[in-house]
Formats: sequence, structure tokens, C-alpha cells
Amino acid sequence: MCGIVGYVGWREASPILIKGLHRLEYRGYDSAGVALINEKGELNVFKCKGKVSDLEHFIQGKELAGSIGIAHTRWATHGEPNDANAHPHCSESGEIALIHNGIIENYRVLKEALIENGYTFRSNTDSEVLVNLIEYIRTTNRCPLLEAVRQALRQVVGAYAIAVIERGNPNRIIAARQSSPMVVGIGDGEYFLSSDAASIIEYTRDFVYVNDAEIAVIDRNAPLKVLTLDNHDARIDIRKLELSISQLEKGGYPHFMLKEIYEQPRTLVDCIRGRINPETCEVKLSGVIDHRDRFLQARRIIFVACGTSWHASLIGEHLIESICRIPVEVEYASEFRYRNPILREDDIVIAVSQSGETADTLAAVELARKAGTFVFGICNAVGSSIARATDSGAYIHVGPEIGVASTKAFTGQVTVMAMLALAIGHEKGTVSEAYYHEVAAALLRLPETLEEVLKVAPQIADLSKIFTYARNFIYLGRGYNYPTALEGALKLKEISYIHAEGYPAAEMKHGPIALIDAEMPTVAIATPDHTYEKTASNIEEIKARGGRIIAVCARDDEQVRRSADYVIEVPVITECLMPIVVSVPLQLLAYYIAVYKGRNVDQPRNLAKSVTVE
Repeated sequence: MCGIVGYVGWREASPILIKGLHRLEYRGYDSAGVALINEKGELNVFKCKGKVSDLEHFIQGKELAGSIGIAHTRWATHGEPNDANAHPHCSESGEIALIHNGIIENYRVLKEALIENGYTFRSNTDSEVLVNLIEYIRTTNRCPLLEAVRQALRQVVGAYAIAVIERGNPNRIIAARQSSPMVVGIGDGEYFLSSDAASIIEYTRDFVYVNDAEIAVIDRNAPLKVLTLDNHDARIDIRKLELSISQLEKGGYPHFMLKEIYEQPRTLVDCIRGRINPETCEVKLSGVIDHRDRFLQARRIIFVACGTSWHASLIGEHLIESICRIPVEVEYASEFRYRNPILREDDIVIAVSQSGETADTLAAVELARKAGTFVFGICNAVGSSIARATDSGAYIHVGPEIGVASTKAFTGQVTVMAMLALAIGHEKGTVSEAYYHEVAAALLRLPETLEEVLKVAPQIADLSKIFTYARNFIYLGRGYNYPTALEGALKLKEISYIHAEGYPAAEMKHGPIALIDAEMPTVAIATPDHTYEKTASNIEEIKARGGRIIAVCARDDEQVRRSADYVIEVPVITECLMPIVVSVPLQLLAYYIAVYKGRNVDQPRNLAKSVTVE
């Protein structure tokens, strides 16, 4: 979950590395550091606890010369966030510097062996073990750095993306990857390295995605070379990536999260474009067209996902079962990968991940592939690991999401799932023409619908000031909006640090209602659907026990207005798409409560955007 960046070429490396770290800070912000080699071959390493801005302050006046370097921003796994545990890590001799994203699972065994051979350690990290292992092999076998890295990685169990440089060699970076993202950017006489292409997009549009068990030899004086751990040449596939720098900036908003909330009308246009004919309302997804028989013959569909993507998948379950009449299960990827699931060749596994790099979800994909199951991916990042590992899929096309708390990715995922359900249902003949066109037309109207929803932002901002005192929240929803309640509660937890739980509204009387009092606010989703009257009754139960209610409801809903203490009104569209509409005010509520509590909205404590470790 850390961010890595590297450069070798004709420019000064340090400004490129620092800018790259700022763009990668969503991946970790516990500590940061850089390693540079100057023209004399001297290796200089600077690192400190804190954010990239702390590193910038720390390196002022330091020796930063050099046109080759590696840099790192950390999300702590092994060892607390402090100066010693920050990356880059140097070998005991100081000859080799390494940055690492991932976890070395057998580091204890390797560390004990190195200690027996006289090595000492300055940090508590698994990464320092790896750099000393590389040095031990290079010294013992008297081999070049590339061979030492290759041999070391063959002894390693775990996930990694690493970059290694050595004193005396100002021309070469050795990089490798296993179950952790890595991309090499190719410029004019220069190379860039990163865990996310977005961090280096201003310098080049040509990228090579390094695959698992591959080592990249990045030398300013030679073409890029990629080898396997077995020492065979690997295929190099250069891809063009189109991305606007403006998408990576705040654009005048105080936080990326608020910017991304407001981007949703536009991002849904991009998500839907080319997939629904605006004149005929016909839905076309290439992944369904190309694998029509797989979907028609599917006995069962299994969603695997984590966090927000898991909540979106719960809505996908409703959509596919209702429209396609195919049994659906939704699994936490972290549990699915470890419980020896029953998978058949006529099952379909749908892997959902914003980043396309989520470690548990990627492992679930590999498990399904080994079982011979067809795997369909839904992700945002073009060229990501899940996109490349699945048999087919659909991008959500919502653009880079920098804020750690997911917003536009959630609405994009649900939108793609709705289109997927319509496409499959139409092919199977399980959806009526009238309902098919109704939902497709509503999808086309979604961008303007969300523009209307965003008009309630000032009201929500005022409302949020009232609830900064709260220590607990309950979110209630039914049917399609039960997962929306879960997602709303997650948003509040993530960025305000207020404990919040989502429940099916009817489950309140089975235990949670014992928590209700004047100090426990309840957010109730009560939009018109087939469970509306029952939800209204649940609201009355809470009101009768002195609970304070924030209701999300339709405009001019007098019944709910009479019961609720506060009302957020939203426009109404077809029932199955209401989770997309309702999620926006819940995102705004979490955002403004967090802002008024003085939280770091874009970088909440203990969290990182792309969870690339278990």
C-alpha cells in the first residue's frame, strides 16, 4: 500500500521524485524518503517520519544532486512509523538502497539466517531484511546486482514491488514485482518507475506494465529489458495511456474528496458513453457480447470484493437476481481466498476493485482462474493487475480517484452493474422490454439527476454542524438501499472517525434498537419503493424511543417529514438506481461532518487508497 517512484535519465531526479511522491501520497503517508546517486557515484539517502511535505522540509539544504534516484511514501505494515522504519532502506555496508511495497512473509526466517552471518538491523521492517539478503548474495556469490536481486527474490515468499540502486552505478535501477503494482514509463533518453502511472503521466504516455515474477532492468544507456525470475527474456508490451493532468489536481476544491463528489455527474457520462444508445435505449457491453454463451449458461455468479466495492456488489446482487434471474453470492475477497470455495466451470466470478490492484481480490481472481471459472473484472484503473488477469470485464471510466474514501468509484461501479444486468437480462429474455427501456432511460438521465442532488450540498453542510458531537451513528435502509446504508456508514467511519453501523431497517427491533437514545443519530433512507411503508414504520419505532432522525426521502414526502427531525430531499428515479442517487447526500454528510471535526479528509488516519497487501 506504499507508493514507489524512480527516475533515471538526463534531468535532476529529486524534483521528479518529490512530485511523484505527492501524487502517490494517497497510497501511504506515514513516512517518506529518497535515495539519489550523484555523478561521483555517491549514494545519498534522506528519509523521515511524516508526510511528503515533512520530507521536503527535511531535505532543504541537503546534497540532492543526481539524475538517478528512487523514492517512497509509506503505509506502515512492519514496524511503527518512524525515521528508522522509513524507506529507502540501505544494506549494512551502505552500498545498496531499496524501496519496497508489499509484505515479505518469510522475513523472520531470512532475518535469523542473516543475523547468524553477522548482519545487524537498524529497523523493524521486512524490507531491510530483503536489501541485506541481496547484499549477502552479491557478496557471497560475487555476482552483479541484477543476479543478486534475482536470486534473493527466488527465496522470498510474499508480495513486493521493489526498486534497487547501488553506490557507484549512476545509470541503472533494478525493479521487480510480485502481486504489487509496478509500471515503467519510457521517455526520450529517460525512464520513470512508479506504482501508479498517474504519478508520472506528465512526463510520458508510453508505459510498460511489469508482470508478476518479472525483473525490469532500467538503464539510461540501454533499451528497457525485462527478465523472468527464471532468467528468461520477457515480452515487453508498450501501452499508451491517455490521462489529463487536471484530473490529478484539486481544481480549486479544498479536498480531492469534495472534487470527486462533484465530478460524479460528469464521470457517469463517461461511464455510460458508448454503452447505451440514447435513441433506442439499447445497452451494449462488449464483455457480454464477446462471451454471450458464458453468461447465458451461468449457473451462478459470485462477486468478490472488499470495502466500498463489496457494498456496490451487494447492489449488483439485487440487480442481477432481479433482472437476470441468476443466483448471486457476494463474498469478501479476503474470506473467499482462504475458505476453499466450491467453484464450477459454469460459474462466473465478478471481481470488483477501484484500483484493480487490491491484493485479496487479485488472489480471489487467481483462485477462480485455477478452478477453470470464467472471471469478469469491474475496475477503474486501465491496465491494472485485475484488468489483465481476468477473462473479460468493464472499466468504470470515472477517472483517477485520489481521495482515500471512495465516492465516484462507488457510483461508477453500481452504474456498470446496472448496465451489466440489463445486457445479460436482455440476452436471456428475463427482463421485459418495458422495464429494460425504463432502466436504460433512467441511466441516461443519471448525470442530470445527480446535478439536482448536488444542490442540497449547502443544506447538508449546515446540518452537519449539528452532529459533530456524535460518537455513534446508525444508518438504515431496505432492499436496494440496505447496501447504501452500509456505504454511508463506512464513509462516516473512514473520514470522521465516528463509529457508525449500517443495518437493514427491519433488523433494528432484533437488537440494535437497544442503542437508541437522544445521543444516537439515525440516518434513515426512506425513498419510495416497495418497502417504503415498512421503512416509515421503522422510523416511527426509533422516534418513539427518543432517537434523532435524519431522513433521506423524496421531495414533498410529508409522511416522513412529520416523523424525522431533519430531512434531505432527493429526486426519485426507478427503484433499482436509487442507491446511486442516495449515496451522494450520504457522501456529503460524511464529508462535512469530518471537515467540521477538523479531520484530514483526503488522508484519514491508518488508511491508504490502494490496499495492495493483505
